[in-house]
Amino acid sequence: MALPMLTLLSLITAVALITRPLLNTQSATFFLQAKNAVKMAFFVSLPPLLVLIQGTSSTVINAKWFSLAILLLPFSLQYDAYTIIFLPVAFLVTWSILEYSIWYMQIDPKINVFFKYLLIFLLAMVLLVSAGNLFLLFLGWEGVGFMSFMLIGWYHGRSPAATAALQAVMYNRAGDIGFMMTVCWLLMNTQSLALPYVLSLPPSIMLLLGFISAAASKSAQFGFHPWLASAMEGPTPVSALLHSSTMVVAGIFLLIRIHPLLSQNSTALTICLCLGSISTFYAAYYALIQNDIKKIIAYSTSSQLGLMMVAIGLNLPYLAFFHICTHAFFKAMLFLCSGLIIHALNEEQDIRKMGGLQRALPMTTTCLSIGSFALMGIPFLAGFYSKDATIEATATSHVNSLALLLTLVATAFTAIYSMRMVYYASMVYPRTNPVLLYDENDKRVLNPLLRLVIGSILAGLVIYYVTLPDFPTTHTMPTYIKLIALIVTILAFAVAYDLAKTYWTTPSEDITLSKECDPTFYEKLFHRTVTEITLNSAWQVISHALESIVLKKFGPSHAEIAQMLPIKIVRVSQTGLIKTYLAVFFITLMIVVWVVRFF
Repeated sequence: MALPMLTLLSLITAVALITRPLLNTQSATFFLQAKNAVKMAFFVSLPPLLVLIQGTSSTVINAKWFSLAILLLPFSLQYDAYTIIFLPVAFLVTWSILEYSIWYMQIDPKINVFFKYLLIFLLAMVLLVSAGNLFLLFLGWEGVGFMSFMLIGWYHGRSPAATAALQAVMYNRAGDIGFMMTVCWLLMNTQSLALPYVLSLPPSIMLLLGFISAAASKSAQFGFHPWLASAMEGPTPVSALLHSSTMVVAGIFLLIRIHPLLSQNSTALTICLCLGSISTFYAAYYALIQNDIKKIIAYSTSSQLGLMMVAIGLNLPYLAFFHICTHAFFKAMLFLCSGLIIHALNEEQDIRKMGGLQRALPMTTTCLSIGSFALMGIPFLAGFYSKDATIEATATSHVNSLALLLTLVATAFTAIYSMRMVYYASMVYPRTNPVLLYDENDKRVLNPLLRLVIGSILAGLVIYYVTLPDFPTTHTMPTYIKLIALIVTILAFAVAYDLAKTYWTTPSEDITLSKECDPTFYEKLFHRTVTEITLNSAWQVISHALESIVLKKFGPSHAEIAQMLPIKIVRVSQTGLIKTYLAVFFITLMIVVWVVRFF
């Protein structure tokens, strides 16, 4: 009983510490109190983690809450390895982000409100992670969704920010319908939402599809991915917290929680595998063509979430959780570095207008490089342990060959866009205004980066000994499979370095020797004519087909024609004569009496 009581006291103390500053948000030092509260919560959450290394099992603590007829809804909290490991990671990352936010938001007049939102955001994620029944989990689920709306739309005076917040809400509501349907199905058929009871049920494909759709929307899988890049309109600390340890990992965490159900249904596992492989490839491809530094990192998050979904599809939830924990450190650090670079360059986010920052911002560019290397999976950084293990498991499993191919290509793309970002931001010479103020000599910036860079280096090795089971499914494998992820990453890294040097956007000194700038290399008239004719013809055909056929037959015109008959019927029935209404009421009453009497 030592560990359950220790964990209970640890969690209650941590939540109390975080909640205490919220009781006085008008204090002039509220943001400092909030940062110190999360800092203390991190240290309080460490003792259960140290005891966990000795081995433990899951523990559920129930307290009477309320009941609806025969439905009992206890306030149940679940403590297992996932909860005990994730909470220190979330607290450490949030502590670093809050300290960074004190510097980043120092001139914002509503800094106290901003920190209040961040604390509520963290509390909602703590509730989601430690929930022992689906009702509490759903409260945390909706809590992180609502607070993400408030934080993404922080600069709601700008149209893109307000639109991005609404877009995030709409995409997540589409997936929340699946979650609510599963809850309603369970209430109708089982009268219980307790996780141990739900996980003991026979797996229903409709139930699992509801959970998968909810997770796909929250974790920005393929089809639900656009909101994640749009969310970059929020402040950089919001992006760091959103992408590292709260909002986007909630969907994957839900699937980890219900993996005993998923493991019994091959169809659901196949859906997760295919969805994850498509998502990781598609997002990595999109990151290749981005020039906004924050959007590159955002699409990399979506790609890594796809890799976590692949691990779920392989029926290896502990690998997905392992990657969640390691990913939190370097992804938060990448966003904090990007925010500092953007601030130093007078709000410039285009990587093509950066360069040479390794001397102006040495600490920032070093952390950016280490974070990018961890994202690539370079040995022996944090990302290597989780990412390499997932790709090895994919290569040694009986899976769809296309899923494996897409995952490997996405791994190569990750190295390419990460190298491109580092090269354009840090290396060669500056392409910025020389009168800009470069300054990173602030402890509120350096301390968070230092903690996160240590986590990006050591977290993988530390969590490796706690998370992974002692009985690996694969004891031996061919050398080429063992090295496949590393080989793909190194080859892509070399190609990316060559491409970055080739397309460095400064003309050659001798312009006559540059084929890119030589007008005789391409025959402009011929190429322009053929291109314009082809594209314009295709545009006219497609636009005519869409406007004349699709929109008129199935769009507004169809809606107008389909509604005319009901409108005419309703218009005829609305005469305004009391005799007509009484006659209709009498006839309806007689029909009802007749039906009740004889049937």
